[in-house]
Amino acid sequence: MEQKTKWKIVTIIILIIILGVIGFLCYGYYKKQTVNIQNPIVTMEVENFGTVKMELYPDKAPNTVANFIALINNKFYDGLKFHRVVKDFMIQGGDINGDGTGSATLGNLYGNDDETKYTIKGEFVDNGFTQNDLNLTEGTLAMGRIDYTSYAPSLTEESYNSGGTQFFIMTSNDYTSLSGHYAGFGKVIEGMDVVKKIASVELKKEEDSNTEASTPKEDVKIKSITVDTFGANYGLPKTLEAFDYNEWFTKNYGGLTPQ
Repeated sequence: MEQKTKWKIVTIIILIIILGVIGFLCYGYYKKQTVNIQNPIVTMEVENFGTVKMELYPDKAPNTVANFIALINNKFYDGLKFHRVVKDFMIQGGDINGDGTGSATLGNLYGNDDETKYTIKGEFVDNGFTQNDLNLTEGTLAMGRIDYTSYAPSLTEESYNSGGTQFFIMTSNDYTSLSGHYAGFGKVIEGMDVVKKIASVELKKEEDSNTEASTPKEDVKIKSITVDTFGANYGLPKTLEAFDYNEWFTKNYGGLTPQ
């Protein structure tokens, strides 16, 4: 009888432990499902202009947000500039060459010396990503990309999935027709006056009269960009192998120089 009593006590203790573990796991799951995690907030200091704060929307463009956060955490944007300003449209930055010709590398993303070029999938409606319903209104933060279709209409997929590090901020409500064609992934919540000030800088006169004047006469430098994720870990983005247009052109047109 004494042995049976001991086993009963042991069994009860084990059941209590099991029920406690189950309760703990259930509570953790419940808490995860019910706690409203605050969206990441980006703080951008622009030299001689001021501070811009932007809220990111991981529910709209999760991979784009993860990419942006990873680049920020690796200090990629610090010291770069807004190389393209189109008045009453947008300001664009985030190019490592400072002129729109740079390519994103895995080293930029991971903080190492890997020079492999990469891009990410465009998270917008035209690219089959229906989760993102953001309109490109004034203050919207969006991912830049290359329009290869201007060279060959067949390069739609390559164009849609060509984003990497460049981003732009809308300065007008007149281009909402672009919504669904580019991945919006955030919004300015403070400092829109700073953005407008950048948008009004003097631009260089282009030698070719047919070329759009969009390069600031004086550099507009990003002093620093930081992000507060409020404890959430957004991980690293899924990347794609970068499309090499020069290689594609050579293969399809027999080594002629791309125009």
